[in-house]
Amino acid sequence: MSQISTHVLDTALGQPAKGVPLSLCREESDGSWTPVADAITNRDGRVDGGLCEAGLELPAGSYRMRFNTADYLASQNLEVFYPRIDVVFHLPAGGEHYHIPLLLSPYGYSTYRGS
Repeated sequence: MSQISTHVLDTALGQPAKGVPLSLCREESDGSWTPVADAITNRDGRVDGGLCEAGLELPAGSYRMRFNTADYLASQNLEVFYPRIDVVFHLPAGGEHYHIPLLLSPYGYSTYRGS
């Protein structure tokens, strides 16, 4: 299993958000961001296989998952108020699995640590 997984649910339409591009980056000591993975959500709003290679332990540190929501919202004829959403989180050492879901609507979003 991948150490990082996600899914996007469209709470305005009550369905998974298919086709949302997203990226995972690691923050470096100088504040810059290094790409780790890119993906697009599938028909279930999930990323097939997770966001990193199964068994790979990411180094402890801060990470950013960027969801590019503009095209998805526009394709659903929804207002594009948040064209992209950045979720920044900290991974401790140890390789534990983290699930970072996004609940999306035209004028709001929420996230949490899932299981």
